[in-house]
Amino acid sequence: MAGKTRVAKYQADRTNQKLYFCRLSCQAAGSTNDKQLYQAHCETAIFHLHGAFLAFIQELGHFYSLNMTAPTLIDIEQALSERTQVSPEIQRLQQLQQQGFLANIERAYQRCLYAVPPDTVVDDRPSDDTAGSADLIVNVVTLSNQWLPDEATIREWRQQLLELIEQLRAGMVEF
Repeated sequence: MAGKTRVAKYQADRTNQKLYFCRLSCQAAGSTNDKQLYQAHCETAIFHLHGAFLAFIQELGHFYSLNMTAPTLIDIEQALSERTQVSPEIQRLQQLQQQGFLANIERAYQRCLYAVPPDTVVDDRPSDDTAGSADLIVNVVTLSNQWLPDEATIREWRQQLLELIEQLRAGMVEF
């Protein structure tokens, strides 16, 4: 393996690819005036950004020579603990996942997957049945995407994740 690049050895190419796809989705969002298309591109960017995070976790698994297809931070932490090893990368990621931009990415990802609970949406309309169905559809579309971060926020998260990954990769040395 001495001749292999870091990208090939630890499968970093998937992490890099997901970050690139996120950037493309943000660019597409920024170049449309259609609200539905904008939302679709932003959600796609969030999916790719979360995918980059998951791909980096897999990259860490390869770095630590763990045979895991879809590891979580906890999976890697437990496997290393059995070897009496500690991963500073895992500790940093866990910290940011609890409170930080990774927590924001995770929250946005979950909201892309699942409907926003009705109790978090304020609806001032009268509850009688005379409201037209067209009004209801417009209202649902309008309220359902209020939680969605804009493309500038997603770009910022992407940059933070990219910088974090670069820092962690720089600190990852052969053991």
